Amino acid sequence: MKFPELKIGKLKPEFPVIQGGMAIKVSTARLAAAVANEGGIGIIGGTGLTVEELKTEITNAKKMAADGIIGVNIMYAASNFKNLLKTAIEAKIDVIISGAGFSRDMFTLGKEADIPVIPVVSSLRLARLSEKMGAAAVIVEGVEAGGHLGTDQKILDILDTIKGKLKLPVIAAGNIIDNVDIKNIFCLGFDGVQMGSRFLLSEEANVSSVFKNLCLNAKKEDIIEIMSSVGLKANALKTRFSKLVTENQAPAPEYCDNCLKHCSEKFCIKQALLRGRKGDTDKGIFFTGKGVWKIKEILSVKEIFNKIRELKENFQDLC
Repeated sequence: MKFPELKIGKLKPEFPVIQGGMAIKVSTARLAAAVANEGGIGIIGGTGLTVEELKTEITNAKKMAADGIIGVNIMYAASNFKNLLKTAIEAKIDVIISGAGFSRDMFTLGKEADIPVIPVVSSLRLARLSEKMGAAAVIVEGVEAGGHLGTDQKILDILDTIKGKLKLPVIAAGNIIDNVDIKNIFCLGFDGVQMGSRFLLSEEANVSSVFKNLCLNAKKEDIIEIMSSVGLKANALKTRFSKLVTENQAPAPEYCDNCLKHCSEKFCIKQALLRGRKGDTDKGIFFTGKGVWKIKEILSVKEIFNKIRELKENFQDLC
């Protein structure tokens, strides 16, 4: 079996690896450009940005990775989803990714601009609908993934229901941390992987050293599920604030900028994530995947891809 070649519309990255679009200013231009320069698909997390901030991040990423592939991930649940989507298109983004809901508009806008669209799905039903709507590929995400979740099923169980039933590329996401995880997905015959937690613990990720060290020191039992005010479950590190969320004791928002289409208003997920990014262990939430405990060192993006390059060179003998 050969190492897969991922084709997203007219795009063909050197490596079939998409960097997870971690929102609320975690996946910014520096990280996305570093991934794109190494031959992967670098993703800017658009959720939580203003349209001007998103435009700036895309412009900067494209300057830093002129020959690389830069995409954007915008959560459908965001109230300014459509404005962010149009801004990304105007800024000539290479690929659009969206989850936490399903947008039919993005397929129309993507087609008009000749920009490939990749929805994040967690079922065969949504994958087939995406194919029918004109998706260039689908990212299939399991319950192990970081951040907001659309399923209670493990990634391998979902992939088992999807295998061989779609004509478009299938990219797996959730609990894909190292070369063993990547190899297992590719040996099953799938086309690509999306990796969030591994790039969260990169030198280029835009989070504090406190956040990264919490991840490095985490044990398996330190990653818990919480119910976000978005209305979806999410994986996060066990901290004082996430414990309050699970006990329904988190403080109500001090103010609201209506960042979500629908919000429980039990607490402000945006402010909690911003505080987590800065390392506030008392009032912050730290989204991460369930497999982050396997990561034992912070690496540069180049070092991460050097390991993937080794896998590619030896892949034919592994399956």
